[in-house]
Amino acid sequence: MKSIITHSIAAMAAAFAIVTPALAEDAASAGGFASLIPLVLIMVIFYFLLIRPQQKKVKEHRNIIEGLKKGDKVITGGGFYGTVIDVKDDFMKVEIAENVRVKVKRDTVLGLSD
Repeated sequence: MKSIITHSIAAMAAAFAIVTPALAEDAASAGGFASLIPLVLIMVIFYFLLIRPQQKKVKEHRNIIEGLKKGDKVITGGGFYGTVIDVKDDFMKVEIAENVRVKVKRDTVLGLSD
C-alpha cells in the first residue's frame, strides 16, 4: 500500500513539474498587464482627486499674488487684515490699522478680503 501512495505522489510531482512552467508562462504574460491595471487606476484617481485640485489652487493663488495692487484689501498668513499701500518685487507694505504699516512678503498673502 505504501508503494502505491509513494508512486502516486511521485507521479503527481512529475506531472506538476511538467505542467507548472507552461501555466506559469501563461499566467505571467496575462497577469503582468492585468496586475498593472489597478495601479494605473489608483494613479488616475489620485491625480483627479488630489494633484489636479492642488495645482488649480496654487495657480489661483499665484494669479492673486501677481495681481495685487495699491488699495486691495488682503489677509496675510499671520491673520492680519489690511490694505495694500505699496507693492514692490517680493515685498509690499500693508496698513493694518490707522498709521500702522507693516512690510510683508507677497507670498504670505492668503487672499483678498471683503
